[in-house]
Amino acid sequence: MSRIPAVPDADAGVLGRLVYRLARRRFGSLPQPFAVARHHRRIFWASLVSELGWDRAATLLPAGVRELAVYRTATVVGCSWCVDFGTMLQRLSGLDVERLAHIDEHATSPLYTPAERLAIAYADAMTAQPMTVTDEQVAELEREFGRAGLVELTQMIAVENMRGRANHALGITDQGFDAACAVRWSGETVS
Repeated sequence: MSRIPAVPDADAGVLGRLVYRLARRRFGSLPQPFAVARHHRRIFWASLVSELGWDRAATLLPAGVRELAVYRTATVVGCSWCVDFGTMLQRLSGLDVERLAHIDEHATSPLYTPAERLAIAYADAMTAQPMTVTDEQVAELEREFGRAGLVELTQMIAVENMRGRANHALGITDQGFDAACAVRWSGETVS
């Protein structure tokens, strides 16, 4: 249960109910962040337009590279909702979600390509407090993905940091979009 309750359909207004219906049709369930954001109608619309824009704009990088970096960011921030929803989106996109359980071993695991390793390490560096991004790291990413690809990767990691931190702060947790989302959070040990 989130710290701020979701705005129910009856209180969401005509346009809010329409968005709720479309979201349920697309995702199978109403994403909790949408329903919580509906408390502030301008933020709700700004978030919706932004999400649609990011979805349409982020197309230069291979989807697997981009989605792994976003997923890693969600795990480092500790946003169980983002991990749950992101796992579902990766699965629906035909990406290999089984390897997500091994993301902590990305630096040495044969499950990850060199390009994916670079993107995941960059997500770690951008999400660290304080950030640990280096000039050398950015130069290597630019060589691998080009300038536009580097900008896309940077922006998507930053957006996921924003999403994850907002959801975490509001207590928005996983909704069961994807049962495969059980992952270890940074620093957590497996028993």
